[in-house]
Order: sequence, then C-alpha cells, then structure tokens
Amino acid sequence: MDFKKTNAPATTITWDTKELSKDTNSIYETVLVCSKRANQISSEIKEELNKKLQEFASYTDNLEEVFENREQIEISRYYERFPKASAIAVQEFIEGNIYYRNPSKEQNQ
Repeated sequence: MDFKKTNAPATTITWDTKELSKDTNSIYETVLVCSKRANQISSEIKEELNKKLQEFASYTDNLEEVFENREQIEISRYYERFPKASAIAVQEFIEGNIYYRNPSKEQNQ
C-alpha cells in the first residue's frame, strides 16, 4: 500500500481496543501485527527519503551550501507532514489491508 495515499490521521487519536482486537481476539496480537507493519513502513519511508536526499549530497564541506539548500529542506518537511508509521499501520489493520498469520494457532488446529 502506498503510504502517501493513506487516510490515517495525522494527529493522535484514541483507538477503540475492542474494535482493534475484533479480528485477532487479542489486543496484544493486534499490537504486535501493527508494530511489525509500522517498522516496515518506517523503513520504506526512510529509504525513499535517503534516496531523494542523496541527489543533494555534496562531498565538499562548504558552509554556505549547508544553510542554503532549500530543496533539501522542502523534501524533509514534506516527509515530516506524513502521519506516523504506527498510525498508518493501525489504519491499514482496521481496513483489512494487512495479511498476517499466527503459526502457533495454525499448529493447534
């Protein structure tokens, strides 16, 4: 899923724990699934940001260039406006866009 097109809240909200644990029957398992997905999302965002910032990398130490690189600042601000990775992961979980499985439950059945 493209994290740029998510409808996850950009601010902090309170989630209904009963609604979140409806599919897994355990809030702890839900938190585990969402945290692993949030780690994946944050690494994707970090990789993309690093690729875009590499275009502006200068290997000479010029103090004037450090303070005057507006494009680099705008790119960083653009990524700062995204919702947090945990909010995106929870929104994906609620919408049913995350595939997960529990091997221990599969062995018991």
